[in-house]
Amino acid sequence: MIVSMSTVTNINEDAVAVPVRQDVLAAVSNAEYYNPHEVLGGHLGTGKGADTVTVRVLRPMAKKVVILTKNGEYEAKHEYNGIFTAVIPAVKHTKTKSWSVPSYRVYTVEIDGSESTDDDPYRYLPQVGELDMYLFGEGRHERLWEALGAHVKTITDSWGLISPETGKMVKKVTGTAFSVWAPNARAVRVVGNFNYWNGRRHAMRSLGSSGIWELFIPGVTAGEVYKYEILTQSGNWIMKADPMERSHEVPPNTGSVVVDSEFKWHDTDWMDERAKTDAHNGPISIYEVQANSWNRDLGNYRELADHLVDYVQREGFTHVEFMPLTQYPFSGSWGYQVTGYYAVDSRLGSPDDFKYLVDKLHKAGIGVIMDWVPAHFPKDDFALGRFDGTALYEDPDPMRGEHPDWGTYIFNFGRHEVRNFLVANACFWLDEYHVDALRVDAVSSMLYLDYSREAGQWRPNIYGGRENLEAIDFIKEANATAYKNNPGIMMIAEESTAYQGVTAPTDMGGLGFGLKWNMGWMHDTLQYLKEEPINRR
Repeated sequence: MIVSMSTVTNINEDAVAVPVRQDVLAAVSNAEYYNPHEVLGGHLGTGKGADTVTVRVLRPMAKKVVILTKNGEYEAKHEYNGIFTAVIPAVKHTKTKSWSVPSYRVYTVEIDGSESTDDDPYRYLPQVGELDMYLFGEGRHERLWEALGAHVKTITDSWGLISPETGKMVKKVTGTAFSVWAPNARAVRVVGNFNYWNGRRHAMRSLGSSGIWELFIPGVTAGEVYKYEILTQSGNWIMKADPMERSHEVPPNTGSVVVDSEFKWHDTDWMDERAKTDAHNGPISIYEVQANSWNRDLGNYRELADHLVDYVQREGFTHVEFMPLTQYPFSGSWGYQVTGYYAVDSRLGSPDDFKYLVDKLHKAGIGVIMDWVPAHFPKDDFALGRFDGTALYEDPDPMRGEHPDWGTYIFNFGRHEVRNFLVANACFWLDEYHVDALRVDAVSSMLYLDYSREAGQWRPNIYGGRENLEAIDFIKEANATAYKNNPGIMMIAEESTAYQGVTAPTDMGGLGFGLKWNMGWMHDTLQYLKEEPINRR
C-alpha cells in the first residue's frame, strides 16, 4: 500500500503520548522487556488525553512509519532506537460514553527503500486463557497441546482491518499464536523465516507466575519455520525448538514448523468399536516395525501405508507396533532419544501423512501401537535440555537427572508442569492420532533411583528406599488418565525387573498398565533363534 504524504494527517499537535520511562524503552527496543505489550501497541490516554491513543511500534530498520486506520493515516515519529510513536484518535462509544483503541495497520518504509504494510502483534490480547494457566500450574491440563505451542488462529476484529489489496474492511485476522513455558527466562522472542530470524520484531509477553510466554503474530501461517530465542538469567541468548512443536524440519535442520491439519478421518467405525472393546482380553499378534528402515525404497508415510497394510494383513497380524515415531535427531538410531515429543518424525512426512497411515491401518482392521519414551531425553542443545538456561524439564540433581548409561537427561517427574507435559503427551497420541496403544519404554529405569548406578551414585527417597516415588506417581497418573480419556486403548510396560503390581490397577496400589512385555521370553527366544539348529535344545 502506497501512502501519499498528502493523505497523512495529524491530530491536535498538543496531543501528548502516554509516557514511558527511557530505561523501559531501551529494554523494549532490545526485545528484552518482560511485557512488551505494556509499551508497544495502542494505549488509551488519560485525563484530557482520554480521547487519544498512543501507538508505539518497533521498526529497527525503518526511516518512515505511518499508522493506518479506517478514518485516517497518522505519521509516527521516531522516539527511541527504532521505536516509532504516533498519537491517533480513539474510537468513541456513544452508549457507554467510553473510548477504545481503533483497529490499525502499520505502513513502513525501510532504510533500503522497501515498503510494507502489516498488522501489529502488540494489539492483541493473550491467547492463553486463565484456566489453561491454572491447570498447567497444577499439572492437570489433560489437553495441554491445545494451549501451548504454535496454533494457527483466525481472530475476529471488532472494528475491521483495512485490506492492503482491496482497500475494504476485513473483519477477521489469521495468524499464529505462539506460547512456550520458560519460567526462568528474562525474555523470549519468536524467530523464523517471517522475520529473517531477527527476534527484535517479535518479543513475547510474560504471563506472570505461570512461566508462560506468548505472542500472536498476524500473517504467520502453516509451513513457517520458527524457534524461540531465550534470554537466560546469565545474560546469554539461546535458541530452542518448541517443546510443543507439531512438526519439525527434516534433520539435520532443527527448526520447528507451524502446522494446521486438514486431514479428514475415515475410521469412525474402528474408533467406535475401540471404545466398546476390552483390547486386553482379545487375541493380539504384533508386528514390530522401524518405519524408516522397513523398506528404504518407500519415501513417506503414505507410501508405507500402501505396502505395510498389505503385508500385515497377509501375514495375519492384528497390530503394528511402531518404534518411536516422535521426532529424534540422529538418523542412524531407532528413535529412542526423543527431542520432539509432540512432533511426528518428519523424515517420512507431515502429521497428516502419518494420520493417513493410521487411518489406512484402521480401515484394514489393524491396530496401531507406538513406542513412547517418557523416561529420558537427549542433551542436544536445540531441544529440552537446560531449556531456559536452567534444569527445567530435567531433574536438577545430577544423581537423579542424568542417565549414566545412555548419556541422557532424566525428566523431573516431581514437577507439576513437567509431569503435565508427559501425561498430556500420552493422551495426545491416543487422541489426535488415534493410536490404539502405547508401549512405554524403559519403565525399570524410572522405577528405581539406583538403576544402573553404583553405591554413592544415588540418593535414597524420603523413606530411605530405592524406589523413585515421583516417577511411580507419574506412571500411575499417565496410565489412569490415558485409560479414562480413551476407552479401549492399551498401556503396555516394557519393564525388565520383578517390580510388583505393574499391571495391577492404580486403586489397588499398582502401576496401572494393561499389559507387560515378557522380556525374559523375548530374550530367550531371540537367543534360541540365534543358535544353529543343531544346538537348539
